[in-house]
Amino acid sequence: MTLNIPALRALFPALNHPAAGDVLPVFFDNPAGTQVPQAVIDAVRDYFVSMNANSGGAFATSQRTDAAVREARVRMADFLNAASPDEIVIGANMTTLNFALSRALARRFAPGDEVIVTRMDHDANVAPWLRIAEDYGLQVRWVDIRTHDCTLDMDSLESALSERTKIVATVHASNAVGTINPVQHIAKMAHAAGALHVVDAVQSAPHIPIDVQQLGCDFLLCSSYKFFGPHLGILWGRYELLAELPAYKVRPSKDKPPYRWETGTPAFELIHALSAALDYLTMIGRESGSANQPQYDGYGGRQRELKAAMGALMAYERELVAHLIERVAALPGVRIAGITEPQRYHERVPTIALTIDGYTPQKVAAHLAQQHIYVWDGNYYALEIMERLQQPNGMVRVGLAHYNTHDEIERLERALRQLTG
Repeated sequence: MTLNIPALRALFPALNHPAAGDVLPVFFDNPAGTQVPQAVIDAVRDYFVSMNANSGGAFATSQRTDAAVREARVRMADFLNAASPDEIVIGANMTTLNFALSRALARRFAPGDEVIVTRMDHDANVAPWLRIAEDYGLQVRWVDIRTHDCTLDMDSLESALSERTKIVATVHASNAVGTINPVQHIAKMAHAAGALHVVDAVQSAPHIPIDVQQLGCDFLLCSSYKFFGPHLGILWGRYELLAELPAYKVRPSKDKPPYRWETGTPAFELIHALSAALDYLTMIGRESGSANQPQYDGYGGRQRELKAAMGALMAYERELVAHLIERVAALPGVRIAGITEPQRYHERVPTIALTIDGYTPQKVAAHLAQQHIYVWDGNYYALEIMERLQQPNGMVRVGLAHYNTHDEIERLERALRQLTG
C-alpha cells in the first residue's frame, strides 16, 4: 500500500500555484475546506459546455444533466456504502440540510420530549436542535467532554438518555481537536432508548472510511468541499425515514426520496464535479494497491476502491500527524488540546488545536500567513468545546490532508520556533 504523494500533489493546481515571491503556500486550513484536483475544476466547465440545462426535459442537455445527477448519487452511495442511491440527498451545505432535517423531525415530537447534543460538536449539529427545542418546547440534554484528552464523556451520554429522548446528535470527528467518537456504540445507545442518531461526518469523511450500514446511525451529513470536491452538502438517511418524514417542499416536486428533500433548482455543475472528486478517490484506491487487502473483501467494485483509498489516506495521515505532534509539542510554550499519545492516534483525525504562551491565536495565524502557511484561528464554530477548554479567543488549528508533506510540517515548526525561541 503506497501513495505517490508528489504525483497526487501535481493534480492539484492550487498546491503548485506560487504565492508572493514564488513561494508555494502550505495549506493547513483543510478542515475548513480542502483544495481540489484539476478534474473537479474541469467537471464544472464540462457541465456548462455540454449539459447546461434544468432537470426533467425531453432534450439532450436536460437528459445529460439528469444522468449526471444520478451518477453522482451512485458514487456517493458507494462512498458511504448506502443501501441505495435514493438515500443520498444533495444540498447547498451540511448546515442547510441539517436545519431542514431538524425541522422535519420536530413535527413528530411533543413538548417535553428531549434532544441530546454534545459540547464537542460544530454548531451546525447543535444550533438546529436548539432551535427546534425552543420552537416546540423540547428539553435539551448536553453531553460533556473530558477536557484532559478532549474525548466524549460517555457516562454523561448515558445519564442524558431517557424514555423521552428523541434525537441524539453527535459528531463523528471533531472539527476542532480531531477526536473520533465511537458512533457505532452511540447509535446502539440511542436506539436502545428509542431515539434516532444524527451524525455530523464532515470532518471524518476526508480522513477515514465510512460505512453507514456498519455505523448504524439513522442520518449522516458531510460536505464534499472537505473531501476535495465542490461546495455541496450531502445528507444520507435511511430510506424509510426520508420517505415518511414531513419534508418541506414545493407542491410540484416529486414526493419521494431523495427529491422531496432537495428544494429548488440544485447546482448541477457542482453535483457533476462531486462525481469527479469521488473518481479521484477511486483512482487512489485502484492505483495504490490497497484495494487488494483482505479487509475490503466485503465490498465490490468502486465501493472497494473507495474504501481502500480512504484506508490508504488514513494510514499516511497518521504518519503525518505523528510527525506534526512530535515537532510542535516539543516547542516551548506550546500546548496541544486532545489526544497526543502515539498509541492513540487511531482515535483522532489529523487536525490539532494549539496555543502558544504569550501570543493570541490571531497573532500566531498572522505570523504564519506572512510565511504563506495557512492555518485557522478562533473557534471554527466549535463554540462549546472552546468554552469548556477555557479558550475565549479560540485556538490555532492545523489540519492536515493527504496532499500535505513532512517537509511542510518542518516548515511549520521552523516558523513557530521564531515565536517560541
